Amino acid sequence: MIVSQLLNTSFPSLNISDKPSFALQLMDDYDVLHLPVLSEEKYVGLVSKEDLLDAIDADMHLSDPEILKQYLIHQEEHFLGALKLIASFELSLLPVVSAQMELQGVLLTKEFLKGMSTFLGNEDKGAIIVLETDKRNFSFGELSRLVETNDAYITQLNTYTEAATGLVVITIKINRIEVSDIVATFQRYDYAVRHFYGEEEYANDLKENYQHLLSYLNM
Repeated sequence: MIVSQLLNTSFPSLNISDKPSFALQLMDDYDVLHLPVLSEEKYVGLVSKEDLLDAIDADMHLSDPEILKQYLIHQEEHFLGALKLIASFELSLLPVVSAQMELQGVLLTKEFLKGMSTFLGNEDKGAIIVLETDKRNFSFGELSRLVETNDAYITQLNTYTEAATGLVVITIKINRIEVSDIVATFQRYDYAVRHFYGEEEYANDLKENYQHLLSYLNM
């Protein structure tokens, strides 16, 4: 998914000649902490509410380099680059520009998170299993094979290397809720299962037996 698929094209921007007080009012009106600034139709930087409050006290203008931050992303980039910037600088929005530095729109963090959720398949039903393993033992092919031996398949997989241990932490989502046989398979192949979020077969059996008991008592 690229940035241009997620941008909001109807959000307001500021002009370099606008007063900080006007910018603050616009932020309040649109419930954001940042706004893009243009000069002669070109993007020149991003201003934050915190910096604008300081600017009013110091009688500074939007053109001041201490206020204008050069946060941006190009429309053809992958959304993970935008995620890194938003998270690193705690942005409420991120300006999206063309190669000519023309403002194409913004990524609103609230809307961006919804797009991320869709990308990660959070709307699809399925269990989640979190594993850990050494880097040298990590193999997507093997993980996929082990899941498929239990008549399931992986719908999403994400990894990161844990700084404290050097282990690869693997989060997988599968296309079914019941996970006891898959968890057991991973453990049999020496994968440490940190967490899993789904249903275990024995829990389903207990529920079924309980329903049978209720039916018997009501006869």
